[in-house]
Amino acid sequence: MGLSSEPDRLDPTTSSSLYTRYVMSSICEKLYDIDAEGTVLPQLATALPKVSADGRSVEITVRDGVRFADGAPLDAAAVVTTLRRHLTLPDSSRRSELGPVAGIDATGPRTVRIRYERPFAPLTASLADRAGMIMSPTALARPGFEFSADPVCVGPFRFAERIPQTSITVVRAPLYYAADEVHLDSITYRIMNDANIRAANLRSGDVDVADTISPQDVDALSRETDVRVLQIPSLGYQAMTVNIGNTAGTGNPPGRIDTPLARDPRVRRALALSVDRTVLVNAVFNNWYEPACSPIPPGSTYASPASDACPPYDPEESRRLLASAGAPVPYPVTMKVSNSPDTLRLAQALQAAVAQGGFAITVEPVEYSTLLDVQDRGDFDLLQLGWSGRVDPHGNIASFLTTGAGSNYSGYSDAGVDELIRRAAATIDPAARAALYGQVVERVQRDNPIIYLYRLRNLTAHSADVVGVQTFADGVVRLGRAAFVDGEVG
Repeated sequence: MGLSSEPDRLDPTTSSSLYTRYVMSSICEKLYDIDAEGTVLPQLATALPKVSADGRSVEITVRDGVRFADGAPLDAAAVVTTLRRHLTLPDSSRRSELGPVAGIDATGPRTVRIRYERPFAPLTASLADRAGMIMSPTALARPGFEFSADPVCVGPFRFAERIPQTSITVVRAPLYYAADEVHLDSITYRIMNDANIRAANLRSGDVDVADTISPQDVDALSRETDVRVLQIPSLGYQAMTVNIGNTAGTGNPPGRIDTPLARDPRVRRALALSVDRTVLVNAVFNNWYEPACSPIPPGSTYASPASDACPPYDPEESRRLLASAGAPVPYPVTMKVSNSPDTLRLAQALQAAVAQGGFAITVEPVEYSTLLDVQDRGDFDLLQLGWSGRVDPHGNIASFLTTGAGSNYSGYSDAGVDELIRRAAATIDPAARAALYGQVVERVQRDNPIIYLYRLRNLTAHSADVVGVQTFADGVVRLGRAAFVDGEVG
């Protein structure tokens, strides 16, 4: 598989990269997963969680007869070990995804009980992603050993080798409970940052699958008889993140950054009004992507008129706001971006577009995995990155906008937003949750710590000789059941 960026740490607790999820989907199964329609289904669990009448106790039953790749048994104690690690590891990115946990216990050999301070509706969806990836307790207990260097989970494949900036290889896991459904001996994920190179390698047969096909290439690839293109709408978003208080790294209390962009919401509002999202996506991405102004996709159960609404494109108002804030015009700002060709095209288009609104953006390209560290540390004024999306909007919102949360890269803090997010997560009724998330969006569009730009389409291409490649709306390319058509498909 030609992979568009290098994954970060191969650790479900700490990773933040979409590309890590590609690799981990082959080696680390979850308590739950989603299907092509976005429905959550049991994977390592036997059924959906059983929730008490007051919503404060959740029971999960784990599959029997399953072993990790190192031979350790999957049981309730192993699940408890992983979930507690998500909650207690200092650099965990999963803590807010699990909600206000009061305690986690094994109530039987295969039964886990999670107790909550208050109901937490997003739990099942959270456990259908990295928070639900269960790690071998034997591997976690190795003294002085970093789990990401040799990750051990339950999966159709097991980790074999990583060559930094080059490739990651996984091999068939003989102890996998459904080994008869696995048709490949190994998968090598080759790092290929340039979409043109991935497309060329796919055409030549040097790779069998390529992720994140460029809109510049997809029309031509779609016409080729020996290539198949998957086109799946995304649950995520691409955005600009403004650093307004991330002075000590994510997960820490916000500090003060003494620039007009950081301290004055009028300047951030001006930047948001300077972007013509429709023109941007049409010009840069050949109409393959869609404008977006919130973290909630329009087709979601939790969408509302408020979450679907977009700020107008109004460069004149942008300049007026800059003047009222006493900011210089043009206002200079450096935007850090990944160094892929498509992202650089976007950055250059943004640079030109916001000039009319009174901004002078300097684009600073950074290698993708380095950009993730820059984002965590808060070593930026403005940064362009995206999020692949989750089926429950809590996964697109809480960790990015709650004060002190693990993915709050902007250092945003608003007690009213914190309370709305808390209430939404504790609310079972979808319509009531949608209304609360709409209020969150309205406040965020007022403060603009994150300026949402567009929603991409997941474009994956593979050789016609390969079947079983799956890409769902969560953005993950799944190869666990892939096979060559002349092989033993079953």
